[in-house]
Amino acid sequence: MKFDLILHDGKIMNGVDEYPQNLDIGIKNDKIISVGDLKNEASTKKINCKNLIVLPGVIDTQVHFREPGLTHKEDIECASKAAVMGGVTAFCEMPNTNPLTTSEKELNWKLLKAKNVSWCDYSFFIGATPNNILKLSEYEKLPGCVGIKIFMGSSTGELLVQNKKNLFEILSNGQKRIAVHAEDEVRLKQRYNLFKNSNEPVDHPKLRDPKSALIATKCIMEIANKVKRPLHLLHISTASEMKLLKSKSQLITVEVTPQHLTLSSPDCYKENGTLVQMNPPIRSKYHQKELWNGIYNGTVDVIGSDHAPHTLEEKNNDYPNSPSGMPGIQTMLPLMLNEVSKKKMKLSKLVDLLCRRPSEIYKMKSRGLIQEGYKASLTVVDLNLSRSLDPIDIMSRCGWSPFTGKRLNGWPVVTIINGDIVMYKNKLVKRPNVYPVEFDEY
Repeated sequence: MKFDLILHDGKIMNGVDEYPQNLDIGIKNDKIISVGDLKNEASTKKINCKNLIVLPGVIDTQVHFREPGLTHKEDIECASKAAVMGGVTAFCEMPNTNPLTTSEKELNWKLLKAKNVSWCDYSFFIGATPNNILKLSEYEKLPGCVGIKIFMGSSTGELLVQNKKNLFEILSNGQKRIAVHAEDEVRLKQRYNLFKNSNEPVDHPKLRDPKSALIATKCIMEIANKVKRPLHLLHISTASEMKLLKSKSQLITVEVTPQHLTLSSPDCYKENGTLVQMNPPIRSKYHQKELWNGIYNGTVDVIGSDHAPHTLEEKNNDYPNSPSGMPGIQTMLPLMLNEVSKKKMKLSKLVDLLCRRPSEIYKMKSRGLIQEGYKASLTVVDLNLSRSLDPIDIMSRCGWSPFTGKRLNGWPVVTIINGDIVMYKNKLVKRPNVYPVEFDEY
């Protein structure tokens, strides 16, 4: 058999319990057909991966691509280009667009748009509101829907769900893992009144204090355990939450972001001001240390970018009138490879957090492993490549990153999606055939 593409002699890294092995990967159409010794096999294209490491395609399970309605700061085409430049092969996008993604109609609009413009595979969350509760068990089964998202704080209009009765009803309607932004809205409003005249970004982690996060996290965990609903807690940022989650039930999974793992207060606010303002906030090294402990002891299941761009003009508003969020999908993998180079974590653990576990917890079909029959979506990295992010390379429509100029050790050098070479040595090659992520039934 003639393969479409063979990756020769790369070190295959397949998850937390795996050690890299020098093997070849044979691809036909959009599937991995063979993993082994293929040096004598014929193929249309070949990539020499000697001294490189081949990972299952990286999956980003929390992104905000701003389309429709907010395309002056980001859109699906630009953001997906940023994704593949950063080695990401599939994304799960959030519902806080305009209009909000709260029904089948808005979901189908995004799916059609992504089919026409995305540079990688895609899926979308539907937002829970007090008005669509009885439809959620139906919506979560729609093709291309990764699941339901709840904003307990830091949102506006219908997407804000702070009523405990509503939360019980939402978690009781459906089976898929439900993703939650857990900050307590009542406390946030009280805190805002204390800091509304601050004008100092360094006060952001005081305004949105650890207690705001802990109250909401405790609340939603109790509900999830009571109704036995799988729950995914997004961007955990505090030591108190991480200590609580250490004894979590098997129903509950946990995400942290590269920003919270690599930046800390007060230094990041002194250097970057509102550019690093996000919700929940980047906090002190005390909290950061507990996030890393959560990785080491297995409490953390996933690293997600929380890619949430705004324009520089918007970010340059005086705090607290500046919006929260920053781009991150293009820098997620390089930032974490840099931590691997510093011996802060093992590469096998990183692969688990970016590839295997995202696929596993959302029950994605044929993703997260390098295995025969799986999607031929792969991320090839060079741990010895050291360079800085050049502003000219930023693909996000917002055009900036707080990490430009920062020298990082370890970069993706090839992104393969459904058998197509999409990024090669920091250059976009061609837009591949892309598909909605498929999910197994619960």
